[in-house]
This record gives sequence, structure tokens and C-alpha cells, in this order.
Amino acid sequence: MLYTALIFGLLGSFHCVGMCGPIAFLLPVDRNNNVKKIGQIFLYHFGRILAYSILGLVFGLVGKSLNLFGFQQQLSILIGVLMLVVIFIPQKTFNNYNFSKPVYRLISKVKSALGKELKKRTPDTFLTIGFLNGFLPCGLVYMAVFGAIASGNALQGSLYMAVFGLGTIPLMTSAIYLGNFLNGQVRQRIRRAIPVLVVIIGCLFIVRGLGLGIPYVSPKPITETVDANYNCQPMALENESINQSINNH
Repeated sequence: MLYTALIFGLLGSFHCVGMCGPIAFLLPVDRNNNVKKIGQIFLYHFGRILAYSILGLVFGLVGKSLNLFGFQQQLSILIGVLMLVVIFIPQKTFNNYNFSKPVYRLISKVKSALGKELKKRTPDTFLTIGFLNGFLPCGLVYMAVFGAIASGNALQGSLYMAVFGLGTIPLMTSAIYLGNFLNGQVRQRIRRAIPVLVVIIGCLFIVRGLGLGIPYVSPKPITETVDANYNCQPMALENESINQSINNH
């Protein structure tokens, strides 16, 4: 399901420009040296993808622990259902609960560290800014994390989030070069399109979990079978050889 991560990244990056765009606009890149500027932008994106990969690794381990109990197909369905629930539950319902409260202090520290790094221009600054940027709360990142959990594997989860990050690079790079190039009307259309995207991806996860036998989309679950007669014939031949040897003596 890595293609879903790429789709999330490519189309969801329009949302990222709105949410994380100000960081990209304020990135202290060298405006006079194009080669140096490209290197700085590369470090920024590398830092973001590194942060996403770490998140994918952690949540991939969660998926692996569930997968060990044979819940891989059910997990994929559950993830798809959760995506649909997040979209269809009214926003007012979520506003009644502060889900970020337990990590509010951590988020505040990340934002504070980002503010300090944006004032610097050392080579490691861009890597640090990107890395911290990757841990800021974002609805699209949460959806991608669901996909990492559904992968059922730590490395696959890390790869899923890395591909998601790669998908965001084109538009985020455009934001660095062009600044705030999306007007209010375009942003509004994008916000309306993103829930549709999440619903489509959620349905894909549900179909994948059903194991309908559709190649690359919903493969049948792999089941291991053991042949009870696997060693019967060799053992019978061995016993017959032993009996003949005894009779000869």
C-alpha cells in the first residue's frame, strides 16, 4: 500500500503548505547562492523525512505487535474505518476533546526550538528545522501514521512514512521558492478535496483487509498448511530397512 503514502504526500502537501507553509516561507536559505540554497533545502527535507520515518518505525512496531496475533487483515479494516470515522464525525465533536493536551508541553518546546533555529544560518540549522517540523501536529500526518500501523512491520511503517514525506517535497519546495502562492479560494477548494482523498484511502484499506483476491489492491491472505504425511513414507522405508538387517543376522 506504499502508493497510498505517495498519494497522501502529493495531494496532502497542499494542506501542508497551508499548515507548515509559514515555516517554509521563513526558512533562512541563502538567496544569493543557488547551489548553497539547494543544499539547505535538501537538508530541510531530509530532516522532515527522517522525523516521519522515526514516527513510522514506532507505529510500525505497534502494528507488528498486533500482526503477531494474526490481526493483519482486521487491522487494515480497522484503520480504514478509523479514517472514515475521523472524516464523518462533525468537527464540533472533536473540539470538545483536547487530544493534544497530554503532549501540549512537548509541542510547545518543539515550537520554541523551531523559533530559535529559524534565526540561525548554520548548516545543521536546516536539518534541525526540518526534523522538528516533522513532529508538529498535522491531520494528514496522523492519517499517514494510520497507514504505518496497518503495514504491520516496523521497517515497512518507516518506509511508508518516508514515501509520504517524499510526496510532499515538490509542493513544499515550491513554497520555499515562490512563497505564499496559493490564494484563499484555492486553499478552500483543497480543504474540501482532502476529506474526499482520506475517504478514498480509507476505503482502499478496508478493501485490502477483506482479502478479495484483487492483485495489488486486495490480495488473499496467506495461510500456511502442514502436510501431516510429510515424514510418514521416509520413516516407513527406514523401519523396513532395519527389519531386513535384523533378519539377515
